[in-house]
Order: sequence, then structure tokens, then C-alpha cells
Amino acid sequence: MAGLIRREDIDLVRERARIDEVVGEYVTLKSAGVGSMKGLCPFHDERTPSFHVRPQLGRWHCFGCSEGGDVFSFLQKINHVSFMEAVEFLAGKYGVQLRYEGGDRPRRGPDQSQRRRLLEAHRIAEEFYRAYLMLPEAEEARKFLKGRHFGKEDVEKFGVGASPAGWDGLTRHLRSKSFTDDEIVAAGLAIRGQRGPYDRFRDRVMWPIRDVTGATVGFGARRLGDDPNAPKYLNTPETPIYHKSQVLYGLDLAKKDISRQRRVIVVEGYTDVMAAHAAGETTAVATCGTAFGKEHTQLMRRLLGDVESASAGVMLADGRARGGEVIFTFDGDEAGKAAARRAYVEDQAFAAQTFVAVDPHGKDPCDLRVEGGDEALQTLIASRVPLFEFVLRSVLLSLNLDTAEGRVQGLRAAAPILAGIKDRALQTEYARQVAGWLGLEPREVERAMYQSARTQPRPQAQHSSPPESRRESADVVEPQTPPLQRLLPDSRGGHSAERLTIAATLQRPLDMVGAGLEGLTAASFADSRNQAMFAEIVRRGGLDAFLDQLQRAEGEVGVGEAAVGVATQRWVADLVDGASPQVAEDLTALMVMSLPVEEDDLRDYAQGLVRSLVRRDLEQQGRILQARLARLDSSSPESTETLEKLWAVERRRRAYMSMEE
Repeated sequence: MAGLIRREDIDLVRERARIDEVVGEYVTLKSAGVGSMKGLCPFHDERTPSFHVRPQLGRWHCFGCSEGGDVFSFLQKINHVSFMEAVEFLAGKYGVQLRYEGGDRPRRGPDQSQRRRLLEAHRIAEEFYRAYLMLPEAEEARKFLKGRHFGKEDVEKFGVGASPAGWDGLTRHLRSKSFTDDEIVAAGLAIRGQRGPYDRFRDRVMWPIRDVTGATVGFGARRLGDDPNAPKYLNTPETPIYHKSQVLYGLDLAKKDISRQRRVIVVEGYTDVMAAHAAGETTAVATCGTAFGKEHTQLMRRLLGDVESASAGVMLADGRARGGEVIFTFDGDEAGKAAARRAYVEDQAFAAQTFVAVDPHGKDPCDLRVEGGDEALQTLIASRVPLFEFVLRSVLLSLNLDTAEGRVQGLRAAAPILAGIKDRALQTEYARQVAGWLGLEPREVERAMYQSARTQPRPQAQHSSPPESRRESADVVEPQTPPLQRLLPDSRGGHSAERLTIAATLQRPLDMVGAGLEGLTAASFADSRNQAMFAEIVRRGGLDAFLDQLQRAEGEVGVGEAAVGVATQRWVADLVDGASPQVAEDLTALMVMSLPVEEDDLRDYAQGLVRSLVRRDLEQQGRILQARLARLDSSSPESTETLEKLWAVERRRRAYMSMEE
């Protein structure tokens, strides 16, 4: 069919696009056993990681929400793009030249192509603004940046530009690049007027707002002129590609250091982000014209690897917090205090410890750097105090504690804040301090704190993991590795042995060659879903199909681990592509689940799984034949034939038993 990408090109893109690299743009992944990685799911909110990735197979699956697939399906879901757009994006990123059946690129409908077109419009707009910044007409914009001690390197790093003062400079430029007026308006780059579209951003310093992958999806702008009717700051409105509640300015540059340092600094403006990075605080980000909210929290938790644990949030001797740090910078005025109280609500969603860094003179990070250099900004961050302490002091300072009514109000206000402190030792200490501030006995404050904890528990519903019934505990929990003998399922083992056998076959097909897998049939499995998965493996050629893929891969990349990896990935892709939706989902889940054994034992473990199931199957066959023999006349030919079959089954059973000894 004309317009379709060739299958071999799709396979090549899938092989080159390492799924851990692609997913790692959005989720901080950590080791989850041999060949497996895990992190917090980007498709539902959770406190403990249930999102697993297996790089060698190119597959991902979340045991919490049951979503899963390959690298293409991940991009489709997280970026809301079509399959073809996901393939084309990764092909461009990994240098694969795509060929289309019939020789032509497909003609897309408006829904399919809109995102790609709007992203391209923003890319061209960014180039336009950056080029204009270098022109003589942009002298005021350059003075603005220079006055805040930003050099050429800083400007280039963040892609800062400037917009001309005219009404339609960018609009005309985009038209010359074949963009329609409807597309320019839909991108948020122009406003529709009575005489046609005109530029949304005019005579302003321009900051490109990028998503986590580095693609420009909007702009932040600061007025240069003195027009009182024009807002000082102006941002891109909500568009099909830009949602301010889901974007943090500077995250594309900060994400690697956030993941590495397990630390994020939240500032309030674009220049503050630039100043922080210039001063060496490279984990700084900012919201884009909106308050810090739930979706920002979820985004940061995934990159921090913010996992719930008993020790999360505990302060260490070096001033760091176990489990990571989130540092908010606010102005010291009433607006800043109000922002801190709003942030405290989101604090409950973090396992990491949250802090506030406030300059006593009310200066923001950029102003501090201008006046005192990099050291002044670094000192601000180092002077951070726990968010709960800042909120406590702010709340109590607003009350008249010289009156009984004021002290009671203070106790009622302080109790839920104290109840939310994660470090129990600090909680007790701050309870004593509050008691001193209020002139009360510590036990009175502690009683109110515990009562608040009971009546208003830390919110967890929106972050909780799904019920255990929806999860395979062996898939999510990483057990300590017992001796190999204890891991091998016996003939009485339930469906877990069946699932582990299929998982080992999918993950380590080469190890299963010669293990006796051909001695199993779908009927060898008790669980219907396991039967369906194994039947699909058999239907698609079983391990013979894998060996065919291995021979092909060895001809392409040579004999070795690389060929095994390529062959395995192609083999499982064929399995999933040809299966029903339910079977495909089940197969994907088993592809990424952790096997409870160290790498050195994997081969023996995988083969042991097969042998145990074959032995179980033979024992069942033996019981059926024995029952039949008991019903037959011993002198009949049928009895003799049945007895011979029983002997054959018994010989095979003993052979497998000897292999397991």
C-alpha cells in the first residue's frame, strides 16, 4: 500500500532506538535485576516504581496500570502522536533513512500531522527570534541580557532571542515557509485580528520553552518598551502541543543533573533559571506563568526517582536529605509566603525533603547574582530551610500569640504541619519548639499533632499503588536470591512456574534451545492465559523462528552477543505483532518481569524451569495412562499398547529427573 513505511526500516529503527535511552528522557530508570530497569510510571501517579523496561528486548510494561509495548508505543502514548510519527521521529534521531512503499511519503490527515507541523513552526520561530537578537534593531534586548550578566554562552545555551516591534514579522516569515494562517494561530504564535493574523509577541526578549526532550513547544516573553497596556510578561497560550501545567522551563537542560544529584531547585522566572545555571546550580527549573501544581510534582518525581521509603526525607549529617531534595525559592513578601503555603500542599506528594530558600532582603536569584556574583546565589541555595519550618514560622507570625485565642489558633494551624514532617526525630524536636513559641506543654502540642495525623492523614489515594490483586508480586518485588535449588519449581508448583517458564523463554530464548521446550504443548499449562501465550509462541514457529532470526542477525552483525540481542528483539516483536491484544499485553508483561536469580545462574535456572514443567506434564500423562490401563482387560491389544506408552513416558520422566539432580 502506497505511503506505508517498509517493515525492515521499522525493525531497524526499533533496534537502533534503545528503549532505555528513549524512556530515560522522561523517567529516571534504575536497575531492577539482571537485564531489567524500573522507575515511576509516567502514565499514572504512584509512590513505588512498577514501570519496568527490558533494554535487550526493547519492551516496557507497567504492572500498576497494565500499559506496555515497544519504543514506538511509548512515544505514541506519552507524546500523543501516531505510530508513523513515532517511527519518523526516532528515524531522524537515530539516523535511519526511511523508505515508503510506492516511493512516496504518506499523505497525512490534519489530526495526524498537526503536532509535527506545530513543532516545526516553533523550531522556525526560535531560529527567527535568535537571528533577530543579533540585528542592530535588537540593541535593547541585548542590553537587557547584558545588564543581568548573561554572556553569549548563556544566551546560546537557552536559545534566547528577541521579537521585532512590527505587527507581523514572524507571521510573514512563517507564511514564506508554507505555513497557513490557521497553523500559525493554532501554534499560539499569532493572534487573529480583523485584518488577519498578527504576531502575538512584539518587541520582547524571547525564551523558548522546551519539553523534556528539548523540542520547543512555546515561548516566554518580557516586554522591552514602556507600553502600559502591554503585559510585562507574556506566555504562549494553551495549544495542542503546549500545556503550561505539564512543562517546566529549563527541564531539558536540568534533567540529567536532577537525576544524578537527586535535587531540583524551583525558581520563579526565566532569568532566575539562567542565573542559577550560570552560577553552577544546574538543577534549576521554573514554572511557566502558573503556580506549581500536581502535574509539575509528578514530572519531577519521575526524574528524581522519588520512591517512597522509610528513610526518605531523613536529614543527613552533611545537610543533604536521603531520598532527594526539592528546593523552592520564593520572595520574602506576603505573596512569597502564600506561594510557600501552596507548595506545602504539594510537599505531601514528595518522598524527598522539601526546602525553601528566601533572601532576607527580598531579592530573586537573578538580582542576587547581579549584585553579589555566583557566590551570592550559591549562598542563597545553601541557606535553605525545611519548607515546613518556613511555613510554621509564617503561620505563627501572622497571629497574636499574646492572647489565648491566638495561641489556640496557632496550635490548630501548626498541628497539621507538624504531622506532615517526614523525619520523626525532627517532628518531635519541632513540636517542642512550637510548644515554646506558644507557651504550651510539649505533650499538648504532640497530642494535637497526633490527632491531626489521624483525622487528616497524608494524602495517598492519588499516589497509591493498585491493589495486589492487579499485580504479580513476583514481577514487582525484587526478592533476595536464594540458592538455585530453591528457585526451581516442583511438579506441585502452580501457575507461577508456568509464567516464569514463558518469561525465561521470551527473555533468554538461546538458553532455552535444547532444554526440552519442544516437549511442551499449550495443554501442558494449567492457566488459560499461559496456554494462550505458549500457543502463540508455537504458532509463530517457537524457538526455530528465533534461530532463523539469529542466523540472519549473525550475517548482519557477526557472531556474538550483539546478534543474540538483535535476534531476540526481532523474535519477540514478531510474537507481539501477531498476537491478540490480551495475549500481546501478557507477553509484554513477562518480557520485562524480573527473574529471581543472578546472571551467572540464568541459563541453569531457565532450563530448570522447562525441565520441571516437562516432568510435571509427564507425570500427568503417566497418571492418565495408569488410569486407562486399570480400566482395560490385561490381555487386550489396547492394554499392551497403553502399557508401552506408559513405559515410554516413565523413561522420559526419569531422564528429566536425572537432569535435575
